[in-house]
Amino acid sequence: MSPAQSARPSLRLSVLDQAPIREGGTAAEALRESILLAQAVERLGYSRFWLAEHHASGGLACAAPEVVIPAVAAQTSTIRVGSGGVMLSHYAPLKVAEQFRALEALFPGRIDLGIGRAPGSSMQTKQALEHGPGTLPLEAFPDQVEDLLDYLGDSLPENHPFYGITASPVIEGTPEVWCLGSSLDGAQIAAELGLPYCFAQFIAPELGPRAVALYRTRFKPSKWASEPRVSIGVSAICAPTDEEAQRLAMSRYVWRFRRGMVPSPATAEAFELTDPEKDYVKFSMSKAAVGSPSTVKARLESLADEFGAEEIVLLTITFDFVDRIRSYELIAREFGLVE
Repeated sequence: MSPAQSARPSLRLSVLDQAPIREGGTAAEALRESILLAQAVERLGYSRFWLAEHHASGGLACAAPEVVIPAVAAQTSTIRVGSGGVMLSHYAPLKVAEQFRALEALFPGRIDLGIGRAPGSSMQTKQALEHGPGTLPLEAFPDQVEDLLDYLGDSLPENHPFYGITASPVIEGTPEVWCLGSSLDGAQIAAELGLPYCFAQFIAPELGPRAVALYRTRFKPSKWASEPRVSIGVSAICAPTDEEAQRLAMSRYVWRFRRGMVPSPATAEAFELTDPEKDYVKFSMSKAAVGSPSTVKARLESLADEFGAEEIVLLTITFDFVDRIRSYELIAREFGLVE
């Protein structure tokens, strides 16, 4: 049976891009590669292309997804493009609503607004992003999300202090809003507000099933989703053989310990790991999808079954951009997205 015949029609594949900067490379190169990657995965049949938000990272160039999204959307034509996600705790909901309304006006029917509450940065950087009077504590995040949804839906209640304000521009469509999370709190917020939920399995793999179960149990239908919708973010590296994929994956795992930019496989192999670091790599690789096409497909389908997910958002970081493109291509072919 061919991959196209055996693929699950209900399981969609998408992409999360963190714009990794390789050793010897530049942030400008990483951002240009984001556009090239989006064009490639669009041709390969992926559903969405999300851009992450991370600050003060020497190895990632993804501090401003709201700026890169239109650059990507302008160079693609069918794939949905969005944030994975905007860290709303740093920003005023009105400003985020206006940014994404403008994006929806420019690229109607293609914009996703994924929102998260993690800082995506060091605490010092978090304070710098939120500097100024009126800074809100993390506990205010659910209220921020409600305000954002009300601005997007032109539905601020009359007792709201900003009632009467309209998010500009006024448009017919609305971005597709997702709540992103890696905790039980995020699952609870998504459920209470009736939002589609994407769990970051690559961040908190052990907690995932509990978070998704909580989300499904407490979900309240809304104008944003009539029933629970679950996707999961999974770290994945695919190569022709399991051994090669594992070798390529070491760049990502050693990078975690070395800081700086993503090291080459040769540099990663030469790096002497401590026993706790070796344990971390072994654990992380066991929770990811790393291997040949058949190995990766089996792992992703197992995770989809475990979570009851309708979609998997793949995060792939390699030293060489060519290996990154090849990984997404091998997975797409194994799932029958392309011949």
